[in-house]
Amino acid sequence: MNRAGYRLVDLPDSMRPWRDRPVRWENASLTTGTYHLDAGGVYLYYPDGATTGYDHPVGQCQFGLGCLASYRTEPDPARRDVFLTRARAQADRLIGQHVEARGAWWYRYPFDYANPAHPGVDYEAPWYSGMAQGEALSLFVQLAQVDAVPAADRDRYLEAADMTFASLQALDDGIPWAVNIDSAGYLWIQEYPGPAPGSGDYTYNGMIFAMFGLYDYATLTGSQPAADLYDACATTIARYYPLLRNTRWHSYYCQAHRVPAPTYHQHHIRLLLQLHWHTGSPDFADMTDRLVDDYPAPGVAGTVAFEAGQHTLYRFDTAASGAWTASTGDIELARQTVTFSRDTSAPASMRRRIQGRGIYDRISDGPYTDWWVGESWSTAYLRGVHLTTIYRPPRTLTFPGGNVPIAAYRVTDDGTVTSIKTVAFPSPSNAPTDRRAVVNGRAMFQITAGGLTGYWVPASAVTIDSAPAVG
Repeated sequence: MNRAGYRLVDLPDSMRPWRDRPVRWENASLTTGTYHLDAGGVYLYYPDGATTGYDHPVGQCQFGLGCLASYRTEPDPARRDVFLTRARAQADRLIGQHVEARGAWWYRYPFDYANPAHPGVDYEAPWYSGMAQGEALSLFVQLAQVDAVPAADRDRYLEAADMTFASLQALDDGIPWAVNIDSAGYLWIQEYPGPAPGSGDYTYNGMIFAMFGLYDYATLTGSQPAADLYDACATTIARYYPLLRNTRWHSYYCQAHRVPAPTYHQHHIRLLLQLHWHTGSPDFADMTDRLVDDYPAPGVAGTVAFEAGQHTLYRFDTAASGAWTASTGDIELARQTVTFSRDTSAPASMRRRIQGRGIYDRISDGPYTDWWVGESWSTAYLRGVHLTTIYRPPRTLTFPGGNVPIAAYRVTDDGTVTSIKTVAFPSPSNAPTDRRAVVNGRAMFQITAGGLTGYWVPASAVTIDSAPAVG
């Protein structure tokens, strides 16, 4: 089993797993829809209008963990009680429905399932998922740490965590199974274990979600075997990241099918960033940065700044929302050249990559409504500070030697430049950075110490952590 030596670091509560996925209050008591709560507050799956719900272990785990995230920040005591009650209902259901095999607890899906996008992911009940095993581990560990839970129940949840962790130690030598080592010696937690031990989709997001359970368990209990498994999983993700990445487009969902996954690309960004936080390794920060540039989150809007002169605008065959879909693609329908006699601006409802091209902004008002303009510093770009990535721990920038002049910018959130400093160093010089963002259309790092504290420098002008910067 290959391990590169990734070590777990302790984190402030706000940066630990699942804190970024709270359940909104209005969803804490859903009684209708494909997924909703039964009379006992258990999250169940009701396919095709069924009146009888099925257990859905991943859904139950994620709902419970989301309720715990809300519980931690909810100021209203009555609502806090509801969120905690909901979280415990999911954990208790999982405990009550568990299957014991090979000295471990397993959480079954009691319904048939076929994934239309992934041939071979076709299950007859009951079936199991490594993603569910890891997420259940997180849910039990986190409940065991809540002071408001009675001590006897905290012990019960910790026992459930121990038994669940055992399932992630059991390799593919029996049924059910969720963990295997591939032919090159890399360990995988399979979201969709195949019918034959060792077979599966090799799905990225499901494995990382399961790793969160290992992080929670190892940091609570001090378990070295859990830390070693996390190290092995992180080593696998680092090794196979080139197969996850789909340069300048949506990343792939899994190794088996190599299908670009628009709905999962942003998940991959958030998940890899959390691996950076868990390990402190710049490896995962670099991976995050590359995915952000490959296909940035399309929800960014604001104001496009145009420099005086000629600009080419485009219409594309995108969905009505402006987002890419497999059915529409990004076919160019029309283009026009416009000339502005002075610097000007226009509102934009979306910034995203156009397939096979660069980053474009969609104009949302005025004579050029629904036309797109390609970003190009400094002729046209979206003003402001967007898509910020927080590094923990801070990383190290290196300015080149040779007295190369580099401009650094102090910028407000709306993109207003309040100060510019030009620096040049005879020999390479270092500075710390704790974040990266797209600042006025360019990838930049913010410096956190020294004479340039608070200033942003273009990623293309420096290197970071001794590796070429992404920009």
